[in-house]
Amino acid sequence: MAIDLLYNVLIFLAAAVLIVPLVKRLGLGEVLGYLIAGVLIGPSVLGLVPDAEAVLQFSQVGLVFLLFVIGLELKPARLKLMHKAVFGFGCLQVAVTTLVLTLGALALGLAPSAALVVGFSLGLCSTPLVLQLLGERGELSSRHGRYAFALLLFQDLAAIPVLAALPLLTADSPMAGGWFTLLGEVLVAVGAFAGLIIGGRYLLRPLFRFAAATRSREVFAGTALLVVIGAALLMALAGLSMALGAFIAGVLLADSEYRHSIEADIEPFRGLLLGLFFMAVGMTAQIGLLAERPGLILALTALLLAAKWLSVVAAARAYGTGWRAGLNLGALLSQGGEFGFVLLTAAGAAALLDPALVGLLVLVVSLSMAATPVLFLAHARLVRPLFKARRPRRDFDRPPQTAPQIIIAGFGRFGQIMGRALQGLKIPYTVLDINADHVEFVRRYGNEVYFGDASRLDLLEAAGADQARVLVVAVGDIEASMRIVQRVRRRFPHLRLYARARDRYHAQLLMRAGVHDIIRELMPASLELTREVLVGLGIPRDRAQHTIDTFRPHDERALLRQLEAFGNEKQQIQTIQEAARELEDLYEADEEIVTSVSEPRGEPPRGGA
Repeated sequence: MAIDLLYNVLIFLAAAVLIVPLVKRLGLGEVLGYLIAGVLIGPSVLGLVPDAEAVLQFSQVGLVFLLFVIGLELKPARLKLMHKAVFGFGCLQVAVTTLVLTLGALALGLAPSAALVVGFSLGLCSTPLVLQLLGERGELSSRHGRYAFALLLFQDLAAIPVLAALPLLTADSPMAGGWFTLLGEVLVAVGAFAGLIIGGRYLLRPLFRFAAATRSREVFAGTALLVVIGAALLMALAGLSMALGAFIAGVLLADSEYRHSIEADIEPFRGLLLGLFFMAVGMTAQIGLLAERPGLILALTALLLAAKWLSVVAAARAYGTGWRAGLNLGALLSQGGEFGFVLLTAAGAAALLDPALVGLLVLVVSLSMAATPVLFLAHARLVRPLFKARRPRRDFDRPPQTAPQIIIAGFGRFGQIMGRALQGLKIPYTVLDINADHVEFVRRYGNEVYFGDASRLDLLEAAGADQARVLVVAVGDIEASMRIVQRVRRRFPHLRLYARARDRYHAQLLMRAGVHDIIRELMPASLELTREVLVGLGIPRDRAQHTIDTFRPHDERALLRQLEAFGNEKQQIQTIQEAARELEDLYEADEEIVTSVSEPRGEPPRGGA
């Protein structure tokens, strides 16, 4: 048994390592690579892993982890703002697409109830496929990315009652008993939904606080896995979507102080299991059926893609989006989805659809999923250029190979001060800044600044990172700053990193990432102003400076102690309180400070330096 399991793992890893990079190098994306790998190792071609259905069932966990990570990035306040898009655009698109596909199924000779099931099932899109495509291109936060996510979330919600109501459509189903059964299932679902939200709101933070107190990374990671799988299982037992349960758990933790640590622990599992899901979809494709009836299957796949493209674009335009966003959504959401597999299979089990028709439609859905990465790539290259923005997106600059000693990432107020000092010393440096308008403005004053994302390794190489000695991370955004630091430490370990920190939390993240040359952006100015306030109160300047000089190393030591308690809110609060008491004792023990504060003061001097 163990040998068989290891053999299957070896096959999956080998297929992914050999095929996915090749397909990605061709510019077709990771998703299509996983689908092709699954087809090759599945029962329809090489038969290396025969039980494709079991793999598909297990790989659904990848979708669970994906939705949990997305939930972590969606704070409840932001989710509340999305409710119009979720229920407005989502409901409109599902209604339009279901109507178009149901009419098409009726035209092909299906009975009304069967046509309705087929229309709704084929109208659902693939959540992991769409989100993976958006993530690869960095478009999750774009206009069409937000609408796509809202639609996918609504579809997950809409599929649940439809799945529960399928038995009511059968000819031999007693309507009264059916409705009572449906009502019972709805009550159980609502109870599970409310229980997850209420329980998660009051139990999740204490649970992670307890895990963080152990100071064991394994325990903390295990707690994260426990929450994800537990929330998914609770929803599954109530007849709801496992992915929906994980998503809700993620949203409940989006505002917590443990968000980044949880995401870092979950991310490896998410990537591996999501790749396994796409491979399982490829494995379940009945390629033999395609060889038997290629004309019919390819025609149905083309009709599905065209009908959904037209429906999505029409719904998007009716909702008020522009043509650009509507066409992007059409190219992105024209495939069938994994919920379609579930609904079609359930309809076959309920005798609503012929098993042969179910197998045919499942293959059509699989082919539409495989075609989507190619079609979306073609859309991005051929259609998008026709809809140029008023201000075309500018390509990143390619800095000259001047081998500077210093590279500065970010040239706002913080970076400019450093740049002026270096320029006065005639020390060569290169600047990368991602704000195109800011780059143009700064260049007017003679500064050599290049438009580029400093987290892009190719741009750093072009800027001379291989030969440079120092990288200054002067970026104000915390997530962008951490992304640069993490990638640079892996690719250019020889670079000495100096970083700007927005606050103590950012400083702790940087120190955890291995950066020790850190300046908190408000710290020097705050201490200088404090010194001037003390002078303004009548304290001699040398004694005011001594007070500041005493505070600075104490605060650095306190920051290091708080770093040891990172992620443990209770211990962090205790450490901060202890540091405050220690500072009071330190000042009281210093005769020079005590004397300067206790001496009677005359009229404060005016116009102090």
